[in-house]
Amino acid sequence: MGVAKLKEQAAVKATNFRNAFRSGADFQKWIQTKDTALDAHSKNGRVQWSNEDLDPTPPAKRTWRWQNFVSFYMGISFGNWTLGSTMVGIGLNWWQSILVIFASQLISSLAMFFNSRCASVYHIGFPVVARSVFGMWGSYYFVGARAALAIIWYGVQLYSGASFMSNILRCIFGHNFTDLPNHIPESVGITSGNMLAFFLFWLVHFPLCAFRPYQLRSFFWFKSIIVIPAVWGLFIFCMANTKGNVGSVYSASFTGNKGWFIMYAINSGMGNTATLITNQPDIARWSKTKSGAQWSQLITQPLAVTLSASLGILATAAINNTWGLDLWNPWDLLSAILDRYWTASARFAVFLSAFTWMVSILGTNIAANMIPFGADSSMLMPKYITIPRGQFLVEFLAFAICPWKILASASVFTTFLSGYGLFMASVVAIMICDYFIITRGNVFIGHLYNGSSENKHYYYHKGWNVQAVIAYLCGIALPFPGFVGTLGPSVSASATELGRLGWLLSFTVSFLVYWAICTVWPTRNQTIIKEMGLKWEEASDAPVVAEDGTEIVEEGDQVRAVSEGSESEIGSEAYRVQEKV
Repeated sequence: MGVAKLKEQAAVKATNFRNAFRSGADFQKWIQTKDTALDAHSKNGRVQWSNEDLDPTPPAKRTWRWQNFVSFYMGISFGNWTLGSTMVGIGLNWWQSILVIFASQLISSLAMFFNSRCASVYHIGFPVVARSVFGMWGSYYFVGARAALAIIWYGVQLYSGASFMSNILRCIFGHNFTDLPNHIPESVGITSGNMLAFFLFWLVHFPLCAFRPYQLRSFFWFKSIIVIPAVWGLFIFCMANTKGNVGSVYSASFTGNKGWFIMYAINSGMGNTATLITNQPDIARWSKTKSGAQWSQLITQPLAVTLSASLGILATAAINNTWGLDLWNPWDLLSAILDRYWTASARFAVFLSAFTWMVSILGTNIAANMIPFGADSSMLMPKYITIPRGQFLVEFLAFAICPWKILASASVFTTFLSGYGLFMASVVAIMICDYFIITRGNVFIGHLYNGSSENKHYYYHKGWNVQAVIAYLCGIALPFPGFVGTLGPSVSASATELGRLGWLLSFTVSFLVYWAICTVWPTRNQTIIKEMGLKWEEASDAPVVAEDGTEIVEEGDQVRAVSEGSESEIGSEAYRVQEKV
């Protein structure tokens, strides 16, 4: 795009901004999103079901190739320094921890592999995929629940990243920062210095809120390039400084049934990827090819996480044995280094390390929380919110919830956050089962933007897929008592064991229950697909047809209506279908 064109667009935006404040009506018109071709040609009634971020990603914005996904998952995965602390903390020794971490990440990657397929083929995000599975109205619950949790986790990650910002400020200002007078009451749970670090890290997020995922390829390349040498550098320092004094590393200390314990350990290892598994469609929709988002992460993610966690186990074992400490978090380790080596060169090295680790958390927060919330909020309020607007919204909401207060005084709440993965596991299981087994990869895009009862495919029962809801409830029912037990109440030993299986149990039960129910009691959409005799992903080769029969064509970064679609007779009723080109 030329400079003249950019100037022209900037001038138009400036004019529209000034005109927006002339009256209430002008302001409302200014903040409303533009109608899309799908929205204009669907039976929406008073509800808007589409905007540019809910529509399928047009070809010009499908910019992620397989190497972009490799760099993305490498950057996201290689910062899992502290995952080993979870394994050691529950009683595994060092080599058992490494094996369990690899097994857990391989399972996670397989789930991510399957959950990214629908988005890669049809180029739609999680909210729209949810419509196809849970119904036009039922999807609101699942999308809203994910959005609410994204706000909390976004704030928690902000607070974690602020710890590296504190390292940076200490390296630059020394005692002028660490001795900063505190004017915040102790009951708040944060000091003035930490609040400054939090605010600065919050500001770092701010400019990135304006971009959609397809525009962030360079950022994720940058993150992957700098985080790998940062992790290796910290590991080499720990080994060199302690002369490899890893001692006995860590010894096993678990009791009880070994099989149950290993399954519990694998489930615990999956905790750090539970959100990424659910969020796959929001990343994969930008893929240039149908499989670019699948194989790239299946190979990259397990190896990167396992290697990173292994380095963390060995490095922290050496430091803790030599210095007589009990550290796991990298920011605490960097602070301990500054306590012992207050030289210009050491401060510069710690500054670089803290900066790269901070960028690592920044990228993770964007991928796991900011982008999903932007996508979710664009569906919850499509008339006013796009992905960038949603990202700015979560930026302010995450500050407003005061995450330092949550972490300081609500241990039960943080336990709840760490275990919420079992609720999302059921969602993922149903989505995968529906796409790969029940509907055989056939999604009718034009019908995903019609919330009326005339929608033969995705209105289901008053907008809800009852079969999916039943499978969801069954999936969370078995591990739920054990999950409640982690929050304080006393539960039976068997409930505790089932609760420890969390994600794995919830996924398996929901998958099998949904498959069984739909086999004997198929939805109307599933019946239509069977009667049409569609083969695997056959609908993906067809043009997108809106509810009024208008064909929707993608050209560059635009989507427009160009012609009338066709009708095909199925049984006694006429259904508009996406016929092969």
